Amino acid sequence: MAADELTAQRVRALLASRPDVTERRMFGGVAFMVAGNMLGGVNKDHLMLRVGPDQHAEALRQPHAGPMDFTGRPMRGYVTVRPEGYAADADLERWVETALAFVTTLPPR
Repeated sequence: MAADELTAQRVRALLASRPDVTERRMFGGVAFMVAGNMLGGVNKDHLMLRVGPDQHAEALRQPHAGPMDFTGRPMRGYVTVRPEGYAADADLERWVETALAFVTTLPPR
């Protein structure tokens, strides 16, 4: 199944004011890049976010969040969020802001 286009549109709207955002097809979905660094994306109906190593444990404690794991090895610093965890606009915005807080600390690629 491809990316949930409605969720992708919601993320696009949150990132629309940033001139450094690009998109790529990845993981069978769409990934959002900020200054060349992966912020996260949408795969099927899951939101994937790069929250960084310092926020990883806290992000995993949030309702409906889990480790990002495509290969049998969870990716540290990344989480997936089931639809219930970002159904409300405020929840989606909080997740995207958390990812932006980390990704904007990285040097541009």
